[in-house]
Amino acid sequence: MKENTFAFEDLLVWRKSIDFAEAVILTIDEIDDNRKHYRLIEQIESSAVSVSANIAEGKGRYSVKDFVRFLYIARGSLFESISRLIIAHRLRWIGEEKLVQLKSSGEEIAKMLNSLIKSIKV
Repeated sequence: MKENTFAFEDLLVWRKSIDFAEAVILTIDEIDDNRKHYRLIEQIESSAVSVSANIAEGKGRYSVKDFVRFLYIARGSLFESISRLIIAHRLRWIGEEKLVQLKSSGEEIAKMLNSLIKSIKV
């Protein structure tokens, strides 16, 4: 581990999930809506941020079993994010191209989470 870093920062899947959250938030910022559906917008941002947060929290736990449990939670948050992004697309808040980009990023993260879970599962 590098000096002044937390162990989770060395995980590529965590770094990719940070990129995903940033892309989702920037996408949400582009929504031209009167924000009457602000709760859904908040949920989209929250679930996207939750992916990296759960990876980090799991890495900070004292057991491998806990880490794996938080990786499963992170994967659930990722799937939740994609579902909400599909809804945003259907509401015409985000375009097809952006949805495809975010789903592609999400697929990559899901595969990485699955691989990490399989490699350390107790």
